[in-house]
Amino acid sequence: MKPRHFLAIIIIPLGLIMAAIPQNTTHPYKLTPAELLEHVNSGMQYFTPDETADMIINKDPSLLLIDVRGEDEYEKFHLPGAINIPLSALLDEQWKDYLNQDIRFNVFYSNSTVNANQAWMLTRQLGYENNYVLQGGLNYWVETIVNPTPPESTSPNEEIAKYDFRKGAGMALGGGGAVSLSGSGQTAPALPKIAPRPKKKRTEGGC
Repeated sequence: MKPRHFLAIIIIPLGLIMAAIPQNTTHPYKLTPAELLEHVNSGMQYFTPDETADMIINKDPSLLLIDVRGEDEYEKFHLPGAINIPLSALLDEQWKDYLNQDIRFNVFYSNSTVNANQAWMLTRQLGYENNYVLQGGLNYWVETIVNPTPPESTSPNEEIAKYDFRKGAGMALGGGGAVSLSGSGQTAPALPKIAPRPKKKRTEGGC
């Protein structure tokens, strides 16, 4: 999908959401449309499923998963440790301290990426810079972590290691059996290290 078409899919619903918000709960936009397009093109708002799974398994306290689907969908299934902030309630005052802080990486997710990207753009426009999006949403999570496709036996070692990581992660997070292509014979292959993002620095001062 072309970036401009992708941006239109996000911006049009975003405009409807903003129009429905009472004036006294909004702030002036921080980014121009051109700047938004630049952010979308860069892809820097995304956390990959591999990166996210590694942080969940290691109980990384800098990660906060935020499910922006409705409560019913959240109750049926959600990622470990995720909290539920439906997109329609994102700008409620009770969530401001969750979204506007500099201690954790907030990672929005939905079934795909459309609603999560809308949540990211809303918070980005408010000047909140520590919010991200799970790449591909839950659909891609199931495809990559829960049911990864085995590579060919002749695949490069990197591809085999990635598959073993995903099978191990899926097993650790309660999905699928373990199949190792590395010949280690382990039922739960060791998870290779994922390059960490810079840690959020805790703000100084206060008590």
